[in-house]
Amino acid sequence: MDRFRFELRGTWNGEPLRPEEYGRVELRLGDAIEVEIEATSYGDPPPPGPPGRLDGLWNYEVVELFLLGEGDRYLELELGPHGHSLALALEGRRRVVASDIPVDYRVERRGPRWHGHARLAIAWLPPDLCAANAYAIHGLGETRRYLAWSAVPGPAPDFHRIELFAPLRLARSDQRLGDFRTG
Repeated sequence: MDRFRFELRGTWNGEPLRPEEYGRVELRLGDAIEVEIEATSYGDPPPPGPPGRLDGLWNYEVVELFLLGEGDRYLELELGPHGHSLALALEGRRRVVASDIPVDYRVERRGPRWHGHARLAIAWLPPDLCAANAYAIHGLGETRRYLAWSAVPGPAPDFHRIELFAPLRLARSDQRLGDFRTG
């Protein structure tokens, strides 16, 4: 089983985090894609509607994981502290090819932090996984903050700058773990 740990180290453009800002994403690849989140709870208002799949989750408090494979195919997984999630398969920057990806997701809040666990089919992992990045977003209006594991500097926060994702190395020899379903 391959394991990766992403500690959010700064803002999207590389500035230091505030002392209270924390986010960690752990990724395990085996029979499924499993993601564990631990992050500061900022008390942002929850999205409307019950927990579950939510388009536009990036507009709320959220932690995101992007996994990039060959041919600029990537998986975007968004997990929120109120039980909402979103998983998208993309081919090329921002070109969604699947948006109905089932995610088994549960979350619990413990004091100033929240913990989430997501699981989805390994077939959604892009073939020849080679790079990744993790992000968190919180705050409202002018206080909105964009955190990153690996900075993606530019004129504005853009988490789809796949050319700036940090390289990953799989331990297993068969790096074509899934067939990356596209619909």
